[in-house]
Amino acid sequence: MNLDHVSFAAQPDGLEATTERIANRLGIEPVKGGVHPRFGTRNMILPLTDHQYVEVVTVLEHPAAEKAPFGQAVRARSDAGGGWLGWVVEVPDLAPFEAKLGRPSVPGGRLFPDGRQLEWHQIGVKGLISDPQLPFMVHFDSEDEMHPSQARITDVRLSGMEIAGSPDRVTEWLGGPVEDVLGSLDVTWCAPNGTPGVMAVSFDTPDGTVTI
Repeated sequence: MNLDHVSFAAQPDGLEATTERIANRLGIEPVKGGVHPRFGTRNMILPLTDHQYVEVVTVLEHPAAEKAPFGQAVRARSDAGGGWLGWVVEVPDLAPFEAKLGRPSVPGGRLFPDGRQLEWHQIGVKGLISDPQLPFMVHFDSEDEMHPSQARITDVRLSGMEIAGSPDRVTEWLGGPVEDVLGSLDVTWCAPNGTPGVMAVSFDTPDGTVTI
């Protein structure tokens, strides 16, 4: 298991403007993602090193957004002003999490401009909704070359996070030490002052450390 990406819900001025602000601070040219028909959402991508990326996501006026937990989560965070939605862990096998949660994983996908389809399965968004410190889990079904981190070569690295919550709680959720998932990231856990969740994310850039 490893940290795959961090997700940022669009702020009131919309997906493009929100992405541009983050991209300018990090010195990364954003990449258009696409629509997630099953979730009623749309995203843009900021590729990072180490097979990781930032996703900036917005909810659409689409029936799927009312039914899909991911669409519900994005809408709630954007309605609250936007900001860090959560973090996502890539796993080699979703079966243990399906057994633990008692439900199947959900397929996701979006079209590339050249007609190729990026496909994955995910599970655990309901856990994120109820306790935002918890990551949800994803397994990509498509070739590695289609992973969002490969959309552009950058020299910006995700270096740290501040999470309001408990590492013991996340370890229990993941079924293994959260430290193994986070690897060399500098992670600060703080007691929740209100809602738990991702409070800040830090990046190493050619111009120094940037914290958002």
